[in-house]
Amino acid sequence: MIEQVFNYSTTDDFAVEKLIFDDNINYIHMVFNKDEGLPEHFSNSNVYMTVLRGTLSIALGDQEVHRYPKGSILKIPVDIKMNVKNRDEETLELIVVKAPAPVK
Repeated sequence: MIEQVFNYSTTDDFAVEKLIFDDNINYIHMVFNKDEGLPEHFSNSNVYMTVLRGTLSIALGDQEVHRYPKGSILKIPVDIKMNVKNRDEETLELIVVKAPAPVK
């Protein structure tokens, strides 16, 4: 078989699944319920976030929180302070791609 196949969960429960971590990209599936999210951190690569469902609440750098509904794709540069949360009742589901893959 030439291709590699990766599967992600289809749960509504909290999830941060590191699906593909190679020299090219990091491909991460995330699911957050209300008031869940990531610890505040700085982006360690260019980050591309796709909102699959729900509404993403995100503060970048010193900006106020911005909200993005499903169907939104964000491009965030390297070395930006990020605060990612779900502030809504509906489950938030994201695909996060880091490219190029961060140097370990």
